[in-house]
Amino acid sequence: MFDKLKEKLGGFKKLIGGAIENNEKAVISAEKPVGKEDERADTQVEAPKIPEKISLIQKIKAAVIEQEFIIEEKSLKDHLWELEMALLESDVALPVTEKIVENVKIELIGTRRKIGSDTGKIVENALRQAISKVISVDSFDFDAFIKSSPKPVTIVFVGVNGTGKTTTIAKMAERFKEQGYSVVIAAADTFRAGAIEQIERHAESLGIKLIKHQEGADPAAIVYDAIQFAKAKHKDVVLADTAGRLHTNINLMDQLKKVCRVNNPNLIIFVDEAIAGNDAVERARLFNNAVPFNGTILTKQDADAKGGAAISIAYTTGKPILFLGVGQSYKDLVRFDPNWLLDRLFE
Repeated sequence: MFDKLKEKLGGFKKLIGGAIENNEKAVISAEKPVGKEDERADTQVEAPKIPEKISLIQKIKAAVIEQEFIIEEKSLKDHLWELEMALLESDVALPVTEKIVENVKIELIGTRRKIGSDTGKIVENALRQAISKVISVDSFDFDAFIKSSPKPVTIVFVGVNGTGKTTTIAKMAERFKEQGYSVVIAAADTFRAGAIEQIERHAESLGIKLIKHQEGADPAAIVYDAIQFAKAKHKDVVLADTAGRLHTNINLMDQLKKVCRVNNPNLIIFVDEAIAGNDAVERARLFNNAVPFNGTILTKQDADAKGGAAISIAYTTGKPILFLGVGQSYKDLVRFDPNWLLDRLFE
């Protein structure tokens, strides 16, 4: 998982670490007094040019008195460009890439570090902080929300076909059952051939009640019936499948808007696959514009070597990642935690 991105970040750590060490050596050299032999020499070594922001006096004072050195932008500039290229090659969206690079600059440039510090650790901490800031938007405690909300809680799942949306609903149903909640599933994808049969097989395997109509029926009516059933039978959670659609299919998008308008769900969750990279990020942005959702579930995260979607999607939409699908079984669903992702990027 994230192997390619880990490799690129590891290479960047070495490059920047080396640049910072050279920066440190240059400062130490600059603060050494000039000896008599040096004074008689025909040529003198010119001290490195100092950015206007940081004077030579400041650098020498930091090195001599405080045993620190100041990280300068000129020593990192080329390598920051390489970081930008590495992130883009890992399917991190351009605005997110630019924000991460900006955050790294803020974390490093102009800061003071102790002479002899572990430069690799300095760079890793800067990268962790920079990435953390773009994946930690709008923190949302999903379990606390479910627990405190009046029952039944209705959750509508949206996204395009083929991304694992229906299987994700089954995984969520299993998770709710393990937490002691009673669940009803609404088979509101009446557009795709075989969709009702697919969700019906999952419901039977999990022992969960399925509310369905015939193919081509009104999805909003199916979700409504599922909610009414849940109220009558005192069920806790209604999970609604919907037809996978592209944002360009106006009729299906209008149908989805009707489902949400008529039933006023507690949560709308966007589902896409992590391996889709920038395509998933763009679809999330377009869906969020059409039917604003509350959070994202990324499927097939275990097969994603790049990690671009996981890093980009929350920052792009302003909505949190809630869960990650990491396998084929019903239990292969993990709650998203920014620290979990960061630990895997830098393990």
